[in-house]
Amino acid sequence: MKKILVLEDESNIRSFVVINLRRSGYEPIEAENGTEALEKIKVNPDICLALLDVMLPDIDGFEVCRRIRATGSKMGIIMLTAKSQEIDKVTGLMTGADDYVTKPFSPAELTARVDALIRRLGVDEDEKASVEVSSGPFVLNTRNRTLEKNGVRLKLTQIEYLLMKLFMENPGKAMSREDILSAVWGTDFAGELKTVDVNIRRLRIKIESDPTEPEFLTTVWGYGYKWGY
Repeated sequence: MKKILVLEDESNIRSFVVINLRRSGYEPIEAENGTEALEKIKVNPDICLALLDVMLPDIDGFEVCRRIRATGSKMGIIMLTAKSQEIDKVTGLMTGADDYVTKPFSPAELTARVDALIRRLGVDEDEKASVEVSSGPFVLNTRNRTLEKNGVRLKLTQIEYLLMKLFMENPGKAMSREDILSAVWGTDFAGELKTVDVNIRRLRIKIESDPTEPEFLTTVWGYGYKWGY
């Protein structure tokens, strides 16, 4: 049974989420503040996904997300926010979240997002054999889902890994934002196209010497992106 951290300070919302996750076959781990959430993660290193509320009484969900990613954890992260402003969505993705859900949300919507993210983060059958994909200074290992640049391991989230895999396996091919969203997030993903742009921006910070002048992951203006090495 897959463990899912539920960080939500409002007990009625947390209970609502927990009940629906249990009905869907997951094992919820509850936390009502950021400090407790980080402790629960230490005690339960096999948590595969975290639902993080943004507005919390101690440290906000963005900071919890940053601290999780700072450890090198590849767990899935979905931000729960009562705000619909653009800046909150972008901030959540830039701190390392994989997806976001805006309150109020239905049980079906949240469960569908959780199911979809867990599927995307799973290891496919064809990735169980060790395969290396090389491009310039980069080497991608599809068995352990790692990326090295000039022999140095880069810390990637699972979504960033999937983006790199998509691009490195399709060198020189211009891909639209819609194609990228479908390939990486899945055809059932209900999010917006800007999710692609924000994750590309975050990925460039990790792989490019100068993210403002990308050498490898280039923009195809008005269309999308391509691996240009």
